[in-house]
Amino acid sequence: MEKTKLIAELKGIVGENGVSTDERVISDCSKDYIGFRQFERGAGKHWEPKAACVVSPQNTSEVSAVLRFLNSHKIPAVPRTGGSSVTLGVEPQEGGVILNGSKMSGVAALNETDMCVTVCAGTPLEYLENYLNKRGYTTGHFPQSLPLAQVGGLLATRSIGQFSTLYGGIEDLTVGLEAVLPDGEIIRIKNSPRRSVGPDLRQIFVGSEGTLGFITEATLKIFRYAPENRWMRAYSIQGMKNGLAALREMTAQGFRPAVVRLHDPIETERDFGAPAPQGYCLLLLLAEGPKTIAAAIGEGVDGILKEFGVVDLGVKPVLHWLEHRNDVCADLDKYKYYRLGAIADTCEISAPWSEIGDIYEAVLERTPREVPSLVSIAGHSSHSYAQGTNIYFTFGAAADKDKPETARGIYMSVIRVIMEETLKRGGSIAHHHGSGKYRTRWMPEEHGSSYGVMYRLKNALDPNGIMNKGVIFTDVK
Repeated sequence: MEKTKLIAELKGIVGENGVSTDERVISDCSKDYIGFRQFERGAGKHWEPKAACVVSPQNTSEVSAVLRFLNSHKIPAVPRTGGSSVTLGVEPQEGGVILNGSKMSGVAALNETDMCVTVCAGTPLEYLENYLNKRGYTTGHFPQSLPLAQVGGLLATRSIGQFSTLYGGIEDLTVGLEAVLPDGEIIRIKNSPRRSVGPDLRQIFVGSEGTLGFITEATLKIFRYAPENRWMRAYSIQGMKNGLAALREMTAQGFRPAVVRLHDPIETERDFGAPAPQGYCLLLLLAEGPKTIAAAIGEGVDGILKEFGVVDLGVKPVLHWLEHRNDVCADLDKYKYYRLGAIADTCEISAPWSEIGDIYEAVLERTPREVPSLVSIAGHSSHSYAQGTNIYFTFGAAADKDKPETARGIYMSVIRVIMEETLKRGGSIAHHHGSGKYRTRWMPEEHGSSYGVMYRLKNALDPNGIMNKGVIFTDVK
């Protein structure tokens, strides 16, 4: 469809102010914070595809009408809310439409009896958390992107928070939701503590990254908020594998501190000022909830950890982490790594306990050999389960400021090693950031024989393939 007609038709649906063709608005809504894009923008380059416009509906009915129109004309659409993607997940198709849900914001209902809150897709998580805290509650969901994130994006990317060992991921917190299918049909999955009437349809949309529909509203669990009851402690422990073994024993015995973080020696020195002896890892723990439970968890895990030769470092490193855990959000548009001539980023994977230590060691052994410009690679575990844990790799590599077009190749050479070593040992190549567009090439190996089921869902719900092309599905371009 010719662009002028497209814009006119969309304005007829959402109004004059609901459609923007301003290049700055389009660029801002296309912005992704993956490391090589930040390097490119630091150099003044904007190589991401350009959408025809940004459409900002104000309610579910408008979302429905917009998608019905786009689907009938097979015009590609990218759903978006908070804009904190680090996976190319919100970059549009050339000439497509960005469907921005950020104007759909607010708390629709707080149910203190049923312990849940219903919110619109564009509701900022930070606003929601402050709203609940004033009333004595919390979502229990604290991703690093908290100052930027909005609820719809959290569900779409299957987000997880830093207190997940206690509260779980967003999939565990979702009670019900409303979504609009690509053809404009509005569906609602009612709120229920649990149902046994077929597959859990919430999970079709949670983690779908906008490929199967647009989430317009969600009902989330809430919890009593009592930060004054927290127990916290930091420890030094020798060896990453020894530290991982300690985490495994803790979770195997049934202890669930809200925060369980194991930082390797490089991160311990770089990010915490070396509170542990040289070459040692840093373990951060925090338990919360009723005072008696938090204290009992603290006593129990302390006893377990002593069997692994830990040294008690007190609470100061935990307090430091709590104070600075969201600092990265304030630095995203400052291009500090570009000014240093470097690409820096993270990549999170997960695996069973039996494999996670070997993945960590293999990645740290291979990357310096295969990426000549690598400056540093390190990692930490931050989300643990009875069956395994994650490693959140952090890395930096030198790049030529005069040749920003080379940044992507350097970046992806690091990612390739992480993906290969993870898949080789049966791990998952994304623990909580999602596929985006940069992990899609590894989706067939990630899903194996079940990958075809994903396509059946896609073909059933989005037969015209308009929703967030290039994400998850390798041949929906």
